[in-house]
Amino acid sequence: MTGSQTRSASGVPGLDEVLHGGLIAGRLYLIDGEPGAGKTTLALQYLIQGVREGESCLYVTLGETAAELRAGAASHGLSLDGIEIVELVADESELLGDSELTMYHPAEVELNETTKRILEAVERSMPRRMVLDSLSELRLLAQSSLRYRRQVLALKQFFIGRQCTALFLDDRSGAVIDTQVHSIAHGVIALERKVPAYGPAQRQLHVTKLRGSDFISGQQDLLIRRGGLQVFPRLTPNEHGSAYARDTVPSGIAALDQLLGGGVDRGTSTLLIGPAGSGKSTIAAQYAVQAARRGTHAVIFTFEESRALLLDRLKGLGMDIELLGGNLVVRQLDPAEVLPSQFANIVRDAVERGGARVVVIDSLNGYLNAMPEARALTVQLHELLSYLNNQGVATFVVATQSGLMGTSMRNVVDTSYLADAIMLFRMYEHAGAVRKAISVVKKRSGRHEETIRQLWFDEQGVHVGPALTHLRGVLSGVPVEIGSAKVALGGGDDGGGRI
Repeated sequence: MTGSQTRSASGVPGLDEVLHGGLIAGRLYLIDGEPGAGKTTLALQYLIQGVREGESCLYVTLGETAAELRAGAASHGLSLDGIEIVELVADESELLGDSELTMYHPAEVELNETTKRILEAVERSMPRRMVLDSLSELRLLAQSSLRYRRQVLALKQFFIGRQCTALFLDDRSGAVIDTQVHSIAHGVIALERKVPAYGPAQRQLHVTKLRGSDFISGQQDLLIRRGGLQVFPRLTPNEHGSAYARDTVPSGIAALDQLLGGGVDRGTSTLLIGPAGSGKSTIAAQYAVQAARRGTHAVIFTFEESRALLLDRLKGLGMDIELLGGNLVVRQLDPAEVLPSQFANIVRDAVERGGARVVVIDSLNGYLNAMPEARALTVQLHELLSYLNNQGVATFVVATQSGLMGTSMRNVVDTSYLADAIMLFRMYEHAGAVRKAISVVKKRSGRHEETIRQLWFDEQGVHVGPALTHLRGVLSGVPVEIGSAKVALGGGDDGGGRI
């Protein structure tokens, strides 16, 4: 209930959240979309939900037969038992030429007869939920826009008078999109289907209008899988939040915590940025592993590296995830398969149901590949990071720059202003070897060290050395020694950090 309005659950996971509780009962709704967008599946899920709630349900089909509807439902593992199906499709007798009318236009007689049969079916069943599939048949029979509009208006008043929630399906088969029903219906849900140059088809849903109720506006990602449709609502950070203690998340490495002024604060996001192979993913995983060792639940979402390879690599660094008792979960995602809002909802599920308080996204480049439009990445990422901050989660986002050394490296997309802290990774040449360096260039929530330190890894784990005060130009990739003094780095006076 919302005020005095009774809500009618859609039966589609995620859709009721978009509708702020479901459809308002006893009204007429238009489900609009091209063939293959998922209109029929959505309508069947709505009626199946009605059967679960003990409501009488009616499906009037002007195109598909009852056998075709049942076969389509069976392919999703759905049963239409309890739903009355009324077929008003053309039969074989209409193929015979001697049945033609001469005094009246055939369409005029057929429209009246079709409407009469629809009304009779409703009067007989008295459904609380019904579906009319589809309006394109009525539009063809009406011949004129005026007659079509009057017919739809009459049906609307008929259903409302019987407290029936009606879904009208429209497959956009006209030469132009017909907006007449858009203005008549109490609500309009549009389904879109796009086929990219590479990868699977992408489906989205957006609510055009919903009279008497607010809803989540904009495009919502949609999947059709066995079991029916699933909607992934766009995150609205201001509607989600919980109280949390403003403490720090340590890394377990004293020198690294010193760089960050004691550690990473909960409710903040940290961007780890640098070239490939500079240690970003390992440092992010270090925070997750350390949190798990302290009994805090952590999740690593990896878009590029396989889960098996990541586990083996971390085990070689002394971080055996299998020994953490399930406190650390690693999920591998395919950027070609996962949708942007789907990923946001996966993260949300890990936080709200799984209790995750440390989240690692590795990497931003893979996340970008999951976006249908690159320019939408910053908005999507802002919503996701704001949500995680409101939940008191410490978030680590890995971003790989193009190039390996020097100042010519470029970001795939500039999202540095979204992060609360930035850890900069660099590779540099020194004493005939390639070294790694780490520094903190930004921290909104407090002080941080401004030095550049050496970073290396071995079977004992992650090591952060003292400040590279004897070198100038580390960030350029080819540093110059200051004076003749030598400083022991990585366990040797040659600066030999082991990899």
